[in-house]
Amino acid sequence: MKVIFGSDHAGFSLKETLKVRLGEWGHEVVDVGTHSTESTDYPDWGVKVAEAMLASPGSVGVAICGSGIGISIAANKVHGARAAVVHDETSARLARNHNNANIICFGERLIGPLVAEKSLETFLTATFDGGRHQRRVDKLDQL
Repeated sequence: MKVIFGSDHAGFSLKETLKVRLGEWGHEVVDVGTHSTESTDYPDWGVKVAEAMLASPGSVGVAICGSGIGISIAANKVHGARAAVVHDETSARLARNHNNANIICFGERLIGPLVAEKSLETFLTATFDGGRHQRRVDKLDQL
């Protein structure tokens, strides 16, 4: 699977860790930036992840900032993006099962690398349940 990564400076370290792991798992990794810990703005990277993910059908995005919140708000401004801040495997699974999320967001200051890794693995293997959830996702797409 193609996985589009992006972060601001506060999410750079976790992004680099997760990119290595995904490469080991055989996924195609695309990094839209940032490429250092130099201070930068999370909205820029949230939008870049969303746009790159939408331009590559079948891909998913990973967006990381200090809390995961700001970068998820930015990504969700792009029509078609459904970015979810995730804190554990359960929230990762539900983001896919119920919300058909296509971007997982982490806060490097709030989640450790092992929990993020397990959460990302869960996100990548979970699927959308459809059914009653489809109606709700359709409403999101109409916003």
